[in-house]
Amino acid sequence: MTPTQQAGQLLMAAMQPGPATTLDGPIGAQGLGSMLYLGGWQESATVAAASTHLQDVSPTVDGTKVGMLVAADQEGGEVQQLTGSGFTSMPSGLEQAQDPDLRASAKGWGTELKQAGVNVNLAPTADTVPSEIGTANEPIGKWGRQYGSTPQAASKGAVAFGQGMQDAGVEPTVKHFPGLGRITGNTDLRDTGITDSTMTRDDAHLTPFADSIEAGTKIVMVGSAHYSKIDGETPALFSRTIVDGMLRDDLGFDGVVITDDVGAAKAVAATPVGERATRFISAGGDIVLTAEPAQVPTMVSAIEAKAKGDPAFAKQVTASVTRVLTLKEDMGLLRCS
Repeated sequence: MTPTQQAGQLLMAAMQPGPATTLDGPIGAQGLGSMLYLGGWQESATVAAASTHLQDVSPTVDGTKVGMLVAADQEGGEVQQLTGSGFTSMPSGLEQAQDPDLRASAKGWGTELKQAGVNVNLAPTADTVPSEIGTANEPIGKWGRQYGSTPQAASKGAVAFGQGMQDAGVEPTVKHFPGLGRITGNTDLRDTGITDSTMTRDDAHLTPFADSIEAGTKIVMVGSAHYSKIDGETPALFSRTIVDGMLRDDLGFDGVVITDDVGAAKAVAATPVGERATRFISAGGDIVLTAEPAQVPTMVSAIEAKAKGDPAFAKQVTASVTRVLTLKEDMGLLRCS
């Protein structure tokens, strides 16, 4: 792979409803390796046609067709980006937690995604929202996205949902490490009030993530909140202590680590676009998710430039690309042409 193609494998860009060719530019010029349906796509047939096109235009490298990670944000409740014919209206996390056979239900929802060409779901939520915080927790509790108010309940729901998705041939994404359940601000909407002053490195709220990893999840999403007892004022996704130390070393996760959105999120707005990518990779992350596809060239250039001048960072890029390609190989996305 060229340096540009390597960098492109480490990015996921959103695509709003519209022409399936919207991302052809960054796929062709920057080797964009992953995409996310965002903005409320309608009808399975429409999504399936777009997914087919995306795989058709994905790059061929040294005789191997490198397919795309085609993702959706399909938790249920208030967070369901794909609706209409072919997509069941999914209940919220709190409602799913009451399902005695959630794994089977999740397999059904996952089968709908698979039929639409979606191979990654940016769910489940593994955040624990304590009952004393409840709906005051803006990102999760306010919308009932959590599976419960204890780590045990959150773990049970997240594991069942994730396994159901995998049963359907869709890779789940456990989020938002190390947990958003005890903050009051929403990292997508503001840059204040997003500090968890309670979380510790051996916190019980890490249990749902540990259990999901043990159950075989291959993708974990890291959030952009701050955790004052762990790494001061560094956002989680830029913290080597959190990504490399806690997630990789403490929990033994060797899969793909992805960011929450860094394109439009207020929590990282003060960080230059290119640095959002390089700082995450430096922390031990792999795929940078941006809701703004226009940022892809800037991020790719930043990754290339830093890798060229920093041998240690270049090794991290190589390791990240290897993890992404290993995931794609496991998913059957690498094919000899």
